[in-house]
Amino acid sequence: MTEHAASSSVPTPTPRRVSARIGGIAESATLAVDAQAKALKAAGRPVIGFGAGEPDFPTPDYIVEAAARAAHDPANHRYSPAAGLPVLREAIAAKTLRDSGYEVSPGQVLVTNGGKQAVYQTFATLLDPGDEVLLPAPYWTTYPEAIRLAGGMPVEVFAGEDQGYRVTVEQLEAARTPRTKALLFVSPSNPTGAVYTPEETEQIGRWALEHGIWVITDEIYEHLVYDGAVATPIVRAVPELAETTVVLNGVAKTYAMTGWRVGWMIGPTDVIKAATNLQSHLSSNVANVSQRAALAAVSGDLSAVEDMRAAFDRRRRTMVRMLAEIDGVQIPVPQGAFYAYPSVQGVLGRNIRGVVPSTSAELAALILEQVEVAVVPGEAFGPSGYLRLSYALGDDDLVEGVGRIQALLAEAR
Repeated sequence: MTEHAASSSVPTPTPRRVSARIGGIAESATLAVDAQAKALKAAGRPVIGFGAGEPDFPTPDYIVEAAARAAHDPANHRYSPAAGLPVLREAIAAKTLRDSGYEVSPGQVLVTNGGKQAVYQTFATLLDPGDEVLLPAPYWTTYPEAIRLAGGMPVEVFAGEDQGYRVTVEQLEAARTPRTKALLFVSPSNPTGAVYTPEETEQIGRWALEHGIWVITDEIYEHLVYDGAVATPIVRAVPELAETTVVLNGVAKTYAMTGWRVGWMIGPTDVIKAATNLQSHLSSNVANVSQRAALAAVSGDLSAVEDMRAAFDRRRRTMVRMLAEIDGVQIPVPQGAFYAYPSVQGVLGRNIRGVVPSTSAELAALILEQVEVAVVPGEAFGPSGYLRLSYALGDDDLVEGVGRIQALLAEAR
């Protein structure tokens, strides 16, 4: 046998059709639940969806009008700087001083295609392979995927309902290793609605500063707080963190602009310059019409925001009251964002219409099948045993949907 014949008998590996890096990413659970609910509705089913974190209000008129004017301006029909329109970066800096109480320069701002791009680009810019990121859980479903995609390793630090879903410095210290590069800090929180007190925020910030740990803080729900809670920006609480903190934000939640896709990063100039270089290759500039709409949003007053916040507050109180009436459900009162995150561990393992769900994923599937209500199971955000329900939907649908869940779970034996 010739050498060529021997080598030809070795099987040739089949090339991957999708890279391991991208193939390992899980679908967004919240978007999947929302899509499933919308598909069932389109098929004529009376589904009520609590899945999407999306205000049900239209974008305020003055913002839409600014976009309409921008669409007619030929200047907006061309490429613009990858980092964002200079006037918008200036306005975001001014808004940060107004709302967060500290100064940043326009050069510290990068405008992104929604908050998700800001999340990914921050991790991609800061992390090297093997770097660990402390990830308080329950967490938003996109964070761990973005960390892994950037080569980092998410390290979950879980705080349950007994802690109001807020981690402590002691827990963070126990999870810290020589490989810890960053901490993700989110207040108000998606998915739990938890808001850290000013004292807790400062303690965590000073711990991060002491150990040279970067802080990535997502402040997109900053204006949606209730019951006198205060969303304290961590850089205001600990100003010395400014050189090792990246702030993520956007117009989606505050101004009911989820579809406009405008977010931003604020951070040290070297980090923002590196992230801008990445964005220049990844997507270039955010759509100029959307940037002009965002300019109107962040430059205006917060009166429209206050009207929406009042409606969310009313719905929050209704949802919490109704969920608390269900036997086996524990619901810490959310103080921010527009989510309730009940523990359903007291329901699992019980017979409900001939089915005994053992996980919150199985319970969520049962709720959708039996009473046509879509909720997101806790597995999307960390440990099983929880459900996330958004109260960013109409009052009547909210009462009807939670009422269906009440009736179903009342049958648990």
